Amino acid sequence: MKYDLSGRLVVGIASSALFDLTDGAAVFRERGEDAYRSHQEAHVDDVLAKGVAFPFVRRLLSLNDLADPSDPLVEVIILSRNDPDTGLRVMRSIKAHGLPISRAVFRQGRSPHRFMPALNMSLFLSAHGADVREAVADGLPAGHVLDTARIDDETDPELRIAFDFDGVLAGDASERIFQGAGLDEFRAHEVRNATTPHDPGPLSRFLSGINRIQRREEAERRKHPGYQPRLRVSLVTARDAPAHERAVLSLKQWGLRVDDAFFLGGIDKAAVMSVLDPHMFFDDQVSHLNGTAAATPSVHIPFGVVNASS
Repeated sequence: MKYDLSGRLVVGIASSALFDLTDGAAVFRERGEDAYRSHQEAHVDDVLAKGVAFPFVRRLLSLNDLADPSDPLVEVIILSRNDPDTGLRVMRSIKAHGLPISRAVFRQGRSPHRFMPALNMSLFLSAHGADVREAVADGLPAGHVLDTARIDDETDPELRIAFDFDGVLAGDASERIFQGAGLDEFRAHEVRNATTPHDPGPLSRFLSGINRIQRREEAERRKHPGYQPRLRVSLVTARDAPAHERAVLSLKQWGLRVDDAFFLGGIDKAAVMSVLDPHMFFDDQVSHLNGTAAATPSVHIPFGVVNASS
C-alpha cells in the first residue's frame, strides 16, 4: 500500500546536522573523496556522535506516541550528499541511537533538496550552508544548522522551538522598508498596515505542522487531564510596540499560534535564549545568531534582503 506523506509533518535532515561528522569532514578536506569513502567504510560500525540537531529530532519524533504507529504525525527523512555505500554508517548510527528513521535519499555529491516537494517536506536542515542557500534560492524552506551549542537533557521530554518573525515566519517586505528607510518609517508602515497580514515566510508551513501536533496534544489533555504537553513554541523578535500588533494579527489570520511572544525592541536575544533554553532557534540574521550560538542550538534561514549579499 502506498505510504502517504500528505498529512504528516515531514522534515528532511542532512547527516551533517543530525550527527557530528568532524572526523569524516577532515578526511574529505585533507585527502579527498576516495579517502573519505574508505574512512567511512572502515568505520561503518562506529556509531556517530550526536550533532546539533539530534536533540530536536529525537524529541520531534517522540511525539509520534500521540498517534497510531501505522499513521505517525512526524516523518524525518535523511537527505544526504553521501552515496549509498558511505551512507551505511549514517543509517547504522541512526539504528544504534534508537531513532525511528527508516527513509533516506543519498545523492552522491549532489544536493538532494530538489526532492523536498515530492516528499512533502516543510523544512530541510543541513550543516552545509551552500546546500541550504541553494534550497532557499529555489523557494524551499531550509535552515543552516550552525556549529553551536548542543543541549540534550534526556530526562526532559519537552521540545521548545523559537522563531524570529520577519524573514522566518513572515516574508521580508517590512524588513526591506527598515533596511531602506530606517526604524521610524518601518514603525509607521506597520501601524498603517496593522490589519493587513504579512505574506507568510519560509517557515510558516513548518509552524503550521507543529500547531497540528499541538492540537493533538490538547485533545490528549482533554481525554487525560494528567497529560503534560511537550511542545512549546516561542516568537522572539526585535519588533516592539507598535509594530508588534501586525505580527500578532498576521499569525492569527494565517491560522497559526505561538505560546510565548518576546517583543524585544533591540534587546539582545541571547539573554532571553539563555532563560528560554530552546532546542532550536530559527533566525534570518547571522548577527543575532552569533550571540545566541554559545548556549542555544541556532539555525540560520538565509532568506530575504538581509541575506541578499551573503
